Amino acid sequence: MKFLSYDSPFGQILLKLCYACYLNLLWFICSIPIVTIGASTTALYYVSLKIARGEDRYLGRMFFRSFVQNFRQSTVLWLILLAAGGFLGLDGYIVYHLRAAATGAPAVMWTLVLALLIGAAVLYAIVLFFVFPLVASVTNTNWAMLKNAFFIGTHYLFCTILVFAVHFAMAFASIVIFFPLVVLGEGLCGLISAHLMNNVLRACSYDPDAEEEETEDAGDGEDGADKEDGGRV
Repeated sequence: MKFLSYDSPFGQILLKLCYACYLNLLWFICSIPIVTIGASTTALYYVSLKIARGEDRYLGRMFFRSFVQNFRQSTVLWLILLAAGGFLGLDGYIVYHLRAAATGAPAVMWTLVLALLIGAAVLYAIVLFFVFPLVASVTNTNWAMLKNAFFIGTHYLFCTILVFAVHFAMAFASIVIFFPLVVLGEGLCGLISAHLMNNVLRACSYDPDAEEEETEDAGDGEDGADKEDGGRV
């Protein structure tokens, strides 16, 4: 039946859903120690970006090679972001209760502080969404990764909103509507986000020398875990 054939739109959707389940399983297993969530997320986005560019072969091998290659940088960035997130969360909790207990001028002051913390949390989320796809795509220092994730996320704000909507919709659907959707989880979020980010990351990581290097290294194999563009943002 043509409807169920590999090349049909329905067949491709089923294939991508299978990819999502597989990648979600790999991501979950490799994230269990908690400290490895950064490396696991980078590997997820590396493979997802490959799929978005039509290079959907040897998914497991690509995932683990990227996991090992980017482990150190991804883990350092994740621990920095984890500490920053904990700091923002604790401050928000304290300020929220101080605001609830205050009246008059102090209440106004704590409301302003809380608004600043919410703004900081939004900027934190923007960096969190883009930093690991960047690590999967380009080579740069830790500080440059964080800075560029912020600038890219704020410059391409519509893309950022869509990525946030994808993650929110998946969390809502899995928790509130149909819990078994959790098997797709971060795998499906990564695939959809990679399609949304693909052109943005290509534009921001363009390096004229990368094209020559890709031509020279074209015979190195289809599942290598080298950075996709090799440039600096």
